[in-house]
Amino acid sequence: MPPTPKSPSPMRRKQNTPTARTMRHDPTNSEEVLWERLRNRKVAGLKFRRQHTIDRFIVDFFCAEAHLVIEVDGLIHDEPNADAERQEILETLGLRVLRFTNEQILKSLKDVVDQITQSTTPPPE
Repeated sequence: MPPTPKSPSPMRRKQNTPTARTMRHDPTNSEEVLWERLRNRKVAGLKFRRQHTIDRFIVDFFCAEAHLVIEVDGLIHDEPNADAERQEILETLGLRVLRFTNEQILKSLKDVVDQITQSTTPPPE
């Protein structure tokens, strides 16, 4: 299993922390719905964090134990090149990135949670 990604530099963390805190207090509807399913170890017994700082990014949800980032793509994710670069950097840190649209979460939450659960289960040896 790859190592847990290193924390951002203290300066970067200080810059992102107020923004992440604000984002945690003002989630989108789909983020709030998904958070209710992820919080308190409800999925595979794993701890998820929301609006978590990794490197220079604030990711929607993060599970350190599973090396998993979950991104909820809404209006802010209308720049595919920026998203691709962000995903490449996160994957370079040894993280798996799952992306779901607002619509997927609001209309097919069970399928989304099933995909997340499958991504946290190690493959058979």
